[in-house]
Amino acid sequence: QVQVVESGGGLVQAGGSLRLSCQASGLTFSRFHIGWFRQAPGKERKFVAAITRFGLTTYYEDSVKGRFTISRDNAKSSAYLQMNSLKPEDTAVYYCAANDRLQAYTDYVKYDYWGQGTQVTVSS
Repeated sequence: QVQVVESGGGLVQAGGSLRLSCQASGLTFSRFHIGWFRQAPGKERKFVAAITRFGLTTYYEDSVKGRFTISRDNAKSSAYLQMNSLKPEDTAVYYCAANDRLQAYTDYVKYDYWGQGTQVTVSS
């Protein structure tokens, strides 16, 4: 049974940092591209960042470029999202997702396995 579990969310002041973790089990982690998405209340789920199977290529949504860094450790079946210089508009539930298709897609419908999400709240 595949499980994806996020952790590391919390409340932080604007300008602060958080590191989200994503732990997967029940799958061969290195076969999966990993994406991070976020969803604010009343809004649709949006792409944040993605990383290919062996971490060779990363992708970022424009508003997080230069502030967020996605990484992975296949030996630990884990992925991470380092978030720096956080802004109130980064407030959302953050989800980790995995897909074993052709690409590390930015479209959430291309991802097959999802975690339950972790809340990130940035106060001004």
